[in-house]
Amino acid sequence: MKKVVLSLGGSVLVPTLEGNRVTAYAGVLSRISRRVNLFVVVGGGGEARRYISAAREIGLDEALADEIGILVTRLNATLLAGALGDAAVPAVAASQTEACAAAASGKIVIMGGITPAQTTDAVAAVLAERVGADLIVNLTSVDGIYTADPKTDPAARKLDVISADRLLGIVGGASPAAGANMVIDMVAARVVKRSGIPLLVIDGTDPLALEDALLAGRHSGSLVTATGKKPAGLF
Repeated sequence: MKKVVLSLGGSVLVPTLEGNRVTAYAGVLSRISRRVNLFVVVGGGGEARRYISAAREIGLDEALADEIGILVTRLNATLLAGALGDAAVPAVAASQTEACAAAASGKIVIMGGITPAQTTDAVAAVLAERVGADLIVNLTSVDGIYTADPKTDPAARKLDVISADRLLGIVGGASPAAGANMVIDMVAARVVKRSGIPLLVIDGTDPLALEDALLAGRHSGSLVTATGKKPAGLF
């Protein structure tokens, strides 16, 4: 089976505790896992940013704010692992090495953040290298990669297929501050380039979109490859 690493945004999975998509994603991931080996890295989302903001207000440094954000990603990851039941490894992996070892179970491997100043997108990109993944999927709150931020620039255009070099150019000016919200960060983009592993960015607010992409090859997001061309047999 192919190996796919998912970077599942916290704001996608848990936009609010009361209005979360944990159960919906658990069902989709369980079905996909019958045909694909899945690794899921869960982000912190709005809850992490609120905790980080509170940490700054009381004078904590950025490194400690990062650590607090990481704890929130692991809470979100634990919710998802619990909802997946027997389909997933019950313990959330606390390191890349733990995630790689857990893969031997054949079950879905779940993890959150692990390193201060590193986003969960970067964690997912490195994990993809470690496990020899065929694809990375970034499930975010926008429907792809744009030439500029579509929330602030009405002239921004969505890019269907781009090269890793162009991705680096687009994300080059993004902020590395704790809790920064972006489609993908520079560290993750650099790992995507060096690994040559294709990256698919899709709107994760509809969990069924992931199922369509991985099992039917249908998506309306953005694909990043080494050459800027879609490789044959990707899906």
